[in-house]
Amino acid sequence: MIPRVHARGKRTIGLLYYLYGPGTHEEHVDPHLVAAWDDLAPDPGRDPNATYGDLQRLLDQPVDMLAKEDRPIKHVWHLSVRAAPEDPILSDEQWGEIARRMVSATGIAPDGDSAGCRWAAVRHADDHIHIIATIVREDGRQARLRYDGKRSQAEARKIEADYGLRCLNAGDGTAAKRPTSAERHKAEREGRGRPAREELRETVRQAVAGATSEAEFFDRLAAAGVLIHKRVAPSGDLLGYKVALPDDRNKDKEPVFYSGSTLAPDLSLPRIRQRWSGNDTSRAAGEALSDHDSGAVPNGPATARRSAATAAWQALLVIDQGDDAVVAAQIAAAGEVLDALAKTSAAHTRAQLREAAFAFERATRSHIRAERGHDRALRQAARDLVYSGPALGRGEDGATTAMLIDMAFFLVTAAAHWHGKKQHAQQAAAAREAAEHLRAAYQAAAGMPIGVLYQRGRRLSQPLRHKQIAYLRQAVPELAEQVLAEAGWYALAATLADAESAGHDPAALLAEAAERRELDTAGSISDVLVWRLRRMADLPADASTMPEPGATAAAQTRGRTAQASTRRTDRPRKPR
Repeated sequence: MIPRVHARGKRTIGLLYYLYGPGTHEEHVDPHLVAAWDDLAPDPGRDPNATYGDLQRLLDQPVDMLAKEDRPIKHVWHLSVRAAPEDPILSDEQWGEIARRMVSATGIAPDGDSAGCRWAAVRHADDHIHIIATIVREDGRQARLRYDGKRSQAEARKIEADYGLRCLNAGDGTAAKRPTSAERHKAEREGRGRPAREELRETVRQAVAGATSEAEFFDRLAAAGVLIHKRVAPSGDLLGYKVALPDDRNKDKEPVFYSGSTLAPDLSLPRIRQRWSGNDTSRAAGEALSDHDSGAVPNGPATARRSAATAAWQALLVIDQGDDAVVAAQIAAAGEVLDALAKTSAAHTRAQLREAAFAFERATRSHIRAERGHDRALRQAARDLVYSGPALGRGEDGATTAMLIDMAFFLVTAAAHWHGKKQHAQQAAAAREAAEHLRAAYQAAAGMPIGVLYQRGRRLSQPLRHKQIAYLRQAVPELAEQVLAEAGWYALAATLADAESAGHDPAALLAEAAERRELDTAGSISDVLVWRLRRMADLPADASTMPEPGATAAAQTRGRTAQASTRRTDRPRKPR
């Protein structure tokens, strides 16, 4: 159940017209009262002799009794309470009782207080009600409504338990502001996939991913095609910024601007500056991230993805063992990596990666303040992803994308576990949701490269295949039978053979790979071990150019030459 305290209003009659009206898309059905401060309050929805004006005058009566100079300018209080989609449809009597509990909990009309404010609860849909109240009490004093939003949330959790409804996670005040119903309806009318507020939040997050200066940040925003308005002090110092979509206009045909802080708490200009400045460690990080500004051309997509996978693994160790402030910084920087990956992803993975980044955004903020500077490796990885350009989704690009998504899944899962231990319910839930989107993105990205490895494994000679089975049973005896039963075993067998051809001890390497991180959350243990081994042994992610295991020395030499040629195309060229 989601209660939401709306902005205060000046006109009681205006809100009543909306609540009893047809709605913006004729979505209001049978508007009527389910409860009010007085059981005899007029109901314009059910009583043909009652008017909106009748109800408005009664609600406003305590306000009108005051001298004009004593009346609050914005005296209309508005709370909506919405059930979850999977909740049962509640009766009018049940919604009426919920309304009474809400006005009591928020301080509008506390239980046993005969001088409380006047209020009315209107139902015009199955799944929610609106409560309208005037904030002047019957005794002429104004209601004490501090923390009314938090109080309504706390009462909602109790109502969920009492009525057997879906229990939502308690908020902590660090979430981004949700789009208003007007913004959602506008997006639907204009055929947008998301409200403008959410589109802009995604654009700003992608612009700041790995950025090292204000100039770079605003250049990226401009390149993304959004309108930018900067707030400048008389001294010339930049104080803040606002952004708008070029085609998102108000009724006067003017762009609708959103400040960074209204998009998300960590997108205000001061909070963005903290990512690259504020202490010696962060300044050193900014200097380390400034390669692009010096004119160097970044590595290709495959190299950037492989490096990002390594950075994600290093971050996993920090999340497992680091101090809270350092862990918070790693999780925030992981969000930048996901934003950069979504921005540069190929078409067949883009939708799921965008959803993963969008969901994980909630997990990047909590009341634990991030200690910036320690997130340097992940922010560098995000930067490299952005400047290496988009992946084409095939060959080495596609394979290293699967490698990075696989590691990102474990990074996001670790973040979910950490938030869970800290009782950050909303953040933990967001991280788990992101992990599911990453799982789907992995399936799209890994199909071709894993398929190539699968065929290589099937073509192994019987003695060579038995040799890999022996390595498996030696390295991970407790997992061996489960791995052998997976379809991905053949891909793992080919990878073990490639590692041995490259001079590694397959059993030792496999044991190390299995110990590096839990495997319980893996959809396919074989796939996870494939990518860990190929990264640890520095094997090409795309095996299609490699010689077959057991090939002649001449064939292996030709294969190594082909690999070197492929990798050289991925290296940065010297600027002319």
